[in-house]
Amino acid sequence: MVSGMQTQEPLTGKTALVTGASSGIGAATSRLLARRGASLVLAARRRDRLEALAAECGGAEVLVLDVRDEPAVRAALADRRFDIVVANAGLGRGMDAIQEGDPEEWAEMIDTNVKGVLAITRHTLPAMLAHGRGDLVLLGSVAGRHVYPGGNVYCATKHAVRAIYEAIRVDAAGKGLRVTTVDPGMVETEFSVVRFRGDAEQAQRVYEGFDPLTPADVADAILYALTRPPHVNIGEIVLWPTAQASTTQVTRTAR
Repeated sequence: MVSGMQTQEPLTGKTALVTGASSGIGAATSRLLARRGASLVLAARRRDRLEALAAECGGAEVLVLDVRDEPAVRAALADRRFDIVVANAGLGRGMDAIQEGDPEEWAEMIDTNVKGVLAITRHTLPAMLAHGRGDLVLLGSVAGRHVYPGGNVYCATKHAVRAIYEAIRVDAAGKGLRVTTVDPGMVETEFSVVRFRGDAEQAQRVYEGFDPLTPADVADAILYALTRPPHVNIGEIVLWPTAQASTTQVTRTAR
């Protein structure tokens, strides 16, 4: 029996892999985990950003990796064991109606958001399960719970992440793994710049008139899940900006 106040578990001595670590939620999560004592392996495609972040994180290991490249993921990770894996790499492309969408952009989202999560999971879970303990955090989205106009394929990929989360819970049941999906609403990152193909002005309009979530807010939620006592698995965390009521309703004020 466990009783009394729940305390945070330390991360000292643990090794954490964070994908999509070069910016946004991945970078904020890396910084926070490093401050809490974890040893970091930072994975993303942009070496320059990873090396700058590694310097902030006490000399973390840099791993230049595209999660869409399953053979590269296998070669880089299959012989390693991590205590924590944060599968954060993901992106959105475009806001076109499905009948007007670009199949190449669909493929990029599916390859990154779905196949990339599967590749990272496939090549890190076996070592965790053999060890009998580990934390896997998947970065989902409220778009994986409710669709919105123009979101079609991106929403489909995040619904897939939610299904993968539920499947891992079943497939790895009783083997010491804790698995968490963190599903944020609108977070101000480079996400919208990427979605709008580099149009920074259009991207900025997404966040006008209200206070969106920050990458640090999401990182804090991830930390909460990771630092619960071993018998506690925080399975699902949904974060909304206070001004966002749903994927289609945001209360904005003039500024």
